[in-house]
Amino acid sequence: MRTSLIQFHVDPDDSVEARRTQAAALVREQSGSDLVVLPELWPVGAFAFRAFEAAAEPAADGPTAQAMSAAARDAGVWLHAGSVIERAPDGALYNTALVFAPDGTLAATYRKIHRFGFDRGEATLLSAGTAPVTLHAADTTLGLATCYDLRFPELFRALTDAGAQVLVLPAGWPAARGAHWTLLARARAVENQCYVLACGTAGTHAGVPQFGHSVVFDPWGETVAELPHDEPGVLTAELDLGQVGTVRSEFPALKDRVL
Repeated sequence: MRTSLIQFHVDPDDSVEARRTQAAALVREQSGSDLVVLPELWPVGAFAFRAFEAAAEPAADGPTAQAMSAAARDAGVWLHAGSVIERAPDGALYNTALVFAPDGTLAATYRKIHRFGFDRGEATLLSAGTAPVTLHAADTTLGLATCYDLRFPELFRALTDAGAQVLVLPAGWPAARGAHWTLLARARAVENQCYVLACGTAGTHAGVPQFGHSVVFDPWGETVAELPHDEPGVLTAELDLGQVGTVRSEFPALKDRVL
């Protein structure tokens, strides 16, 4: 499976519509890939908390969903379109990931379960998702998680138990904790014997520098490909999906679970 992670630059001087246009153009450029991934909350910025209310939109048919649906269809790719601030029918706000099929159909949504901020920011402004999400796409099973979820291994084990072979993690990860990004993403790959696709943002969100360093780890925890910087770019990698089964067969640690 060929995958492309778009390390998108959220420029605070751009309008949301300009960012949608740019993101859609970048997706269309990845027409040779099977799966394309965008980072977390690229339409607004993961730390632009004051803009969340105004930026909220319906998940299924909002302007971002419409733009990403068309881009996925034009490129003929599975598209994990990162996440948006979703306004649910009851008015609640969520950090919601959107996944589109190559025909542009919205194939899955995932409301972020673990909200960052402790007693401020996302944790106080947004509601929490309640259910892990997997889906069959590009001849494999994807497990969906978002940014701060990375710190909670129980979620990734639940995704693995549900059949995930590729764990997809869009993020707006701060540079101040960049070492944790690589460490935790590699750990999730090793302990679940899965591929991990970790796609970060470039630039600065509301004064918070982003780490970037999008990376793909294989089921042994080896680096398949990495962007070694915090600048915009596209990381493309070839995944050998058969390696998941091979690793789990040769080193069947998952069978020895007690808890």
